[in-house]
Amino acid sequence: MSEPAALQPSEYDGLVRRALDEDIGAGDVTTEATVAPDARGHGVLIAKSRLVVAGLEVAFAVFKAVAAERALAIETLVTDGDLVDPGTVLAVVDGPAAALLTAERTALNLLQRLSGIATATRAAVDATGGRITVLDTRKTTPTLRALEKYAVRVGGGRNHRFGLYDLVLIKDNHVRLAGGVTRAVEAARRRSPGLPIEIEAQTVAQAAEAADAGADFVSMGALTHSVQAADISFEIEPLGEAQ
Repeated sequence: MSEPAALQPSEYDGLVRRALDEDIGAGDVTTEATVAPDARGHGVLIAKSRLVVAGLEVAFAVFKAVAAERALAIETLVTDGDLVDPGTVLAVVDGPAAALLTAERTALNLLQRLSGIATATRAAVDATGGRITVLDTRKTTPTLRALEKYAVRVGGGRNHRFGLYDLVLIKDNHVRLAGGVTRAVEAARRRSPGLPIEIEAQTVAQAAEAADAGADFVSMGALTHSVQAADISFEIEPLGEAQ
């Protein structure tokens, strides 16, 4: 399996800030009341089910954003794309205990969702036996498209279009309005001769017609729009006061 194209910090830094603003608001009142400001914590990310890891750097960005300039040490024990068993330690994060607690839910939400997508994609790819290329769709969570499509790549799938502008995808409504699959494909070739064409087949007959027209691709919206989050926990133990 080829190495998936990496995420760039510019693709998730703004999202991380918005997610933390949404969760923290005026402050983490529970942590502020129960954890000393100078307490240090030892946090361990643990897989609780068999899963394909995706999104570690995004999760780390959450911890770093909350810790700010305070000392934070991260040890990564697996990499995105690894298939791991329950009980596998994914990473260790040592730092300010309060920051670890405050960042925990946002980091897990992102890591669990991306790992869930990668896991579902790997299962779909394996089920094809290498005979079919598994593609994703635009059925992604608003503002999470770059991350979710990255997770598909990590799982061994391929991205098709990122938006309405970079690939022709002919759906049932297009077929009805164009007067059939063949007419839709021909019109798309005239309008955008340099773009790939995909057909969303509703029946076996449509799939066959699409193949005859030379535009038969398989994509799965379920990889992103209804995937189950992977089961990952973050266990924190005290390390004592900062020196």
